[in-house]
Amino acid sequence: MEDVTLVILCAGNSTRFENSVKKQWIRLENEPLWLNVTNRVSSFYNFSKTIIVSSKDDLKYMQNFSDDYIFVEGGDTRQNSIKNALKFVDTPFVMISDVARACISKDVVNNLIDNRLKASCIVPILDVSDTVIYENTTINRDSVKLIQTPQLSNTDSLKKALNTDIEFTDESSAIKNLGLDVFYIKGDSASKKLTFVEDISQIPCLKAPVQTQFIGIGYDIHSFEENKEMFLGGVKLPYNYGFKAHSDGDVLIHSLIDSLLGAIGAGDIGEFFPDTDDKFKGIDSKILLKKIISFVSNVGYEIINIDITIIAQKPKINPHKDYIKTSLSKLLNLPKQFINIKASTAEKLGAVGREEGVVVQTIANLKYYDWTKR
Repeated sequence: MEDVTLVILCAGNSTRFENSVKKQWIRLENEPLWLNVTNRVSSFYNFSKTIIVSSKDDLKYMQNFSDDYIFVEGGDTRQNSIKNALKFVDTPFVMISDVARACISKDVVNNLIDNRLKASCIVPILDVSDTVIYENTTINRDSVKLIQTPQLSNTDSLKKALNTDIEFTDESSAIKNLGLDVFYIKGDSASKKLTFVEDISQIPCLKAPVQTQFIGIGYDIHSFEENKEMFLGGVKLPYNYGFKAHSDGDVLIHSLIDSLLGAIGAGDIGEFFPDTDDKFKGIDSKILLKKIISFVSNVGYEIINIDITIIAQKPKINPHKDYIKTSLSKLLNLPKQFINIKASTAEKLGAVGREEGVVVQTIANLKYYDWTKR
C-alpha cells in the first residue's frame, strides 16, 4: 500500500557539529549523508513519495543530486520544517526522520509501518542501562526511555498537533500534547544520532569518503573603466582605471568563484550574485568570494590548489603577483605554494591586445572533506 509519505529533515545549520562542513554534507564514499540516508530508508518500503527538507542556502544545490525526490525549503526550527513538508503530504500517514539518524534499520521502518493503525504516532524507543539522576535524585531507570526517529504519524493528527506556538522536539510530544495516543516499538541502538563531531566514531554505518578530485574552470573578462579604482585578486592596484562591472569588477576573483562552483557542480557566479540585484552593486568581490568559500566548505569540499592565468596587455601583472597570491592565500585559507599565478599578454590581438580589458582563466582542484582525519 502506498499510504505513507517519507520525510527526511536536513535543514539544520549543524552548529553543535562544530565543523566547517555541515553534517548532512559529509561524504559516505561518494554520497552526501542526506542522500545516503534518504536512498537507504526509501528503499525499505514502497513510499508514496519522499520529501527532503533543505535549508534555503542548500536547496538548489541539493536538487542537482536527484530527480526522484521532492525538495522543500525548511523553516527556522525543526517544527516549522515539518510544517512546510506537510503541505506536500497527501497520504494518511507520514514517516519523519532526521538526517542525523544515519543507521536506521529496515526492521525499525517495517515495524513502524506494521503498527501504523495502533495509535496516532508510532515511536521507536530504547531502554536505559545506566543509572539515571534527575535533579540530584536517583530515579528508576526502567521508567526512562530514549526516543528515536523515524516516527510514523497519522497525517491529519500531526497537522492538528503542530497548529500551535508551542515548540516540540519530536512528533510524539506534539501528538501527546493534543491528548492522542502514542504507541512505542523497540528501537535500534545502532541508530545513534550524529550530533557532535565526536559521535562519528560511534556510528557503524559511516563509510569513509572516496579520494576523488574535482576540477573546475573559471573564465571572466572585463573591460576597463576610466577614473575607477582597480582591484585584482583582492588587491588594489595603483592605476587610475579599473574594471567596468556591476560589482567592483575584480575579474580575477570572479573567475576564481566560477572555478570553485564548477568543481562542485553548483552553477556560476550569476546564480549566486545576479547583476540585476542592487544589493551587489559596487560590492567588494572579496565578500562574494568569502560567501562562496563558506558554501563550498559547508557542502563538504576542501580546496587542493588553484592555478590562475591573467591575460592582459596592460597593466603589467608581474610586479603585483606576489601581493595577489598573499591576498588569495588569506581569503582561501590556503598556503601560497598551492596558488599559482601566470601572466601573459595577448600579443596585441583582439580586445585585450588593444588594451581594452583583461581576461582571467582559473583552474581549481578540490576534494571531499575527509572526516576520518578530523
